[in-house]
Amino acid sequence: MVIDVRPADVFEDVATMVGPKRPDANVCWCLSYRVPNKLNRALTGPARSDHVLELMQQGPPGVLAYDEGEVVGWAAVHPRRDTSFATNRKIPHVDDLDVWSVWCIRVRPGFRGRGISHHLLRGAVAYARESGAPAIEGYPVDNAGQKVDLTMAYVGTRGLFERAGFRKAADTSSVLNGFPRLLMRLEFG
Repeated sequence: MVIDVRPADVFEDVATMVGPKRPDANVCWCLSYRVPNKLNRALTGPARSDHVLELMQQGPPGVLAYDEGEVVGWAAVHPRRDTSFATNRKIPHVDDLDVWSVWCIRVRPGFRGRGISHHLLRGAVAYARESGAPAIEGYPVDNAGQKVDLTMAYVGTRGLFERAGFRKAADTSSVLNGFPRLLMRLEFG
């Protein structure tokens, strides 16, 4: 298995990873942290995919992982200033750096348990670095080795981020699936 991670610039592959099974569904598209809450609630059905297509015209909204040309994973990564993390009261800012955020890591069923999330996080780091970010942050759960429900595992775990070189920068007041979330950061120097 050779995993290739690259910027998400193919709409159909983004749709495979974060789009709903039914085009009229009002779910995901990885918009909940990417756009203001009011806009996120207003975008319904096909308007959600249309908005992702508009965002993609401004640049890739994340990275995709491929196994022999088949899309198998997604990581949302973008400058924090353009996400809800810019104003989130539960996730602190540790300084004024124009950091990037990685907030969603998703691996397709049938491909899980193969280390693809590690490839995705490394790919997100590389994309942020190549795009000029001074640092990248993630907000994973501190699950102390306990199992995290798959529907909530999209934020990643402390261990995943630590293995990618991130260090704890701050505690947060955010909790997901009963686990506290941390602010983990990797500085580019």
